[in-house]
Amino acid sequence: MDDGRRVLLLSCARLSALAAMAAAGVSRATPAPGTSAGDGGAGDRAYPFSLGVASGSPLPHAVVLWTRILYDPFNAAAMPQLAMPVRWEMAYDEAFRSIAAKGTAMAPPELAHSVHVDVGGLAPDRWYWYRFMLGDAVSPVGRTRTAPAPDAMPSALKLAVASCQHWEFGSYAAHRHIAAAAPDLVAFLGDYIYEWGAYHRQHPRASQRMDESFTLAQYRARYAQYKSDPDLQAAHLAAPWILTWDDHEVANDYAGDRDERLSPSFAARRAAAYQAYYEHQPIRLDAPDGYGSMRMHQRYDWGRLARFHVLDNRQHRAPQACTVGRGGSSSVYWRDCAALRDPAREMLGAAQQRWLELGLKESTARWNILAQQTLMAGGSQVPLQKEDDGRYWTDGWDGYPAARQRVYDALQASRAANPLVLSGDVHTFYAAELTRDGRRPAGKGNPVLATEFCGTSVTSSSRPQARTQQYVDMNPQLKYGRSDKRGFMLFDITPERSTVLFQGLDDVRAPATALATLTSFTVANSKTGLA
Repeated sequence: MDDGRRVLLLSCARLSALAAMAAAGVSRATPAPGTSAGDGGAGDRAYPFSLGVASGSPLPHAVVLWTRILYDPFNAAAMPQLAMPVRWEMAYDEAFRSIAAKGTAMAPPELAHSVHVDVGGLAPDRWYWYRFMLGDAVSPVGRTRTAPAPDAMPSALKLAVASCQHWEFGSYAAHRHIAAAAPDLVAFLGDYIYEWGAYHRQHPRASQRMDESFTLAQYRARYAQYKSDPDLQAAHLAAPWILTWDDHEVANDYAGDRDERLSPSFAARRAAAYQAYYEHQPIRLDAPDGYGSMRMHQRYDWGRLARFHVLDNRQHRAPQACTVGRGGSSSVYWRDCAALRDPAREMLGAAQQRWLELGLKESTARWNILAQQTLMAGGSQVPLQKEDDGRYWTDGWDGYPAARQRVYDALQASRAANPLVLSGDVHTFYAAELTRDGRRPAGKGNPVLATEFCGTSVTSSSRPQARTQQYVDMNPQLKYGRSDKRGFMLFDITPERSTVLFQGLDDVRAPATALATLTSFTVANSKTGLA
């Protein structure tokens, strides 16, 4: 075992111990493992790094470092309303004997005392260690890395993929196992927070909507609640993340500038939620002119091995079709709804669609990976055998069939190599072969355009397995479905093949629960579809 992995696992083990303490009722405002009272450690209740640290958006020569200064995750109002100078260091080694870069960044109250440092001038394809300091307090040490050089062909990429982590529906044991896997990269595909819910786990009213967030302060409190979890902190310590959002970072089933309440003040609510998202994630943004909109679609190259097309299918979409008289959104429509077939309705928006088409067309990567929010395969939410069978789920890609065909057009026209679609949102493991006509089996005249792998949720609940199997049996694109387990996906991507493990927890409510591989799939180079 290399030294970096050994130190990482030791740090993750310490954070897991903190998770056990939290489950026993110990305060979550816990200092960094291994620090002492004299340097802002265990005896200092004013420890500023209670939400941990994170890194993300890796490029060949740069990576973003993040933290938020907050002494008590459940009492942000106690923070002084003044900017704080936070020192940071990035090192070539875990002991910080050889410093690669360092500096000071301000943590302003206007951004919830968050810090984003875009560290440039780094060497490609190598690991670094980083930390923050405020006064005598030292943050946990995170491990991060840069992407390989543009002309390099890496031998492998270990990728963890997760989504949907409703706080009170279970423990974050999935993140403990992600940290233990020591991936090169983590992709999180949305629903990092839920805008409503109890502030305590296993709450007796966990399934009821309560304490919903509408203001910037409320969204900030949600992120502090979620990020106080030691297992989630451990996963952020393990590797850089790339992220996109889905609906619950703002409001259930919102579409563009409309929420399910049809609220006239939704634009202000969305801007507050977007600002809180930026304040709490290691993402790279051009200097934002307000937070009424944010460019979330990004492209990341892992040398010539993989290109990640990270999509945003919330901010620019048209409202759900066939919802007149049913509020702002609806889970079904009937076959006589002409609006759903309107070719002008967008899921990605015209600008993002053009960006995706160009990125696919120009890609020379061995694997082209669309990292996006929700299942692209058709008919997964409601049984469907023939066109007039009745119901579709209008919040997913089934509700935007013309937009989905435009994505399929782009995949086919670009001839981009080995397209993989990664999905979340539906709290179910799926493996699918995407074809233009999802009602017919793949074959002559209906070729497989891409292979899709959809991950289950970290905690959020799903439907009974018997119903999921019914969907699989009735829909030719779906080759596997499993909804009774929470967990994540773990990929091993090489020039020759991509292999995915569907990793399921034994018991999501038990922080120390074991993990098992439910099944695995492989896609071979130059052979679209499951091997």
